[in-house]
Amino acid sequence: MDRKTNKSRVDIYAKITDRIVAELEKGVRPWVKPWSAANSTGRITRPLRHNGLPYQGINTLLLWSEAVSRGFVSPTWMTFKQSVELGGHV
Repeated sequence: MDRKTNKSRVDIYAKITDRIVAELEKGVRPWVKPWSAANSTGRITRPLRHNGLPYQGINTLLLWSEAVSRGFVSPTWMTFKQSVELGGHV
């Protein structure tokens, strides 16, 4: 059985829209400097894969949103499997 059925798939566009609407309802304008001074100590960059290549499209918005909401300062992202393949421990 395929893990990803139509019913279990997350609508990425709805997820981003919901986050933007939630920020607007809190009085935050998400298109105006969504990062804090603590999170912008380096160059503001697109989210990067573990190999240094930047993410594109909607993935950029999703990862920026996650980084801001969780207070992450590193732009680098990887999956659990990629971490294990590189010898990491999660």
